[in-house]
Amino acid sequence: MIKNFVHREKMSDDKQTDHHTPIRVSGFAKESVVDGPGIRFVIFAQGCQRACPECHNPQTHDLQGGMEVTIDEILEMIDSNPLLDGVTFSGGEPFLQAKAFAKLATHCRNRNLSVVVYTGFYYEEILADSDNQDWQELLKQTNVLIDGPFEREKRTAEIAFRGSSNQRILHLPVGGGIAAASDKGNS
Repeated sequence: MIKNFVHREKMSDDKQTDHHTPIRVSGFAKESVVDGPGIRFVIFAQGCQRACPECHNPQTHDLQGGMEVTIDEILEMIDSNPLLDGVTFSGGEPFLQAKAFAKLATHCRNRNLSVVVYTGFYYEEILADSDNQDWQELLKQTNVLIDGPFEREKRTAEIAFRGSSNQRILHLPVGGGIAAASDKGNS
């Protein structure tokens, strides 16, 4: 299959002040095919309070670990690769930095990139905290939410994009609304 090259420009509606917003990250995967559909740029959020036994990314747990980068620095890396289908926020826990990740997600969506977010929270927990506007904004900017903590007893390699069978792939409508669940990794 031949990939269509998409020229991505910085959109005029990008708020310049957002570009200096810091995000604490553990690292990046500049091209991944295992963290969501297509070729993805992955940002590993730094900080997680769950400490799931046998977590795939234990180096991301320390809330003060990793490094701070700005949204602008991340967008420069993303913009340098015309092959990307989307961006994935993994962890750590992106919802612990929801305001910054929501801003980044908006810029990614403005570049016609899909946004996948991994979280240890369940979708219903995020919805129930309706007073947390940052969580709600990140949810609104998310195309696909992969929710639920990693559970060692439910570990499986039989399902795409997830480490344990309790985790779900939820397709979110643009701008918010009720999610549609999918067990298919490529949908």
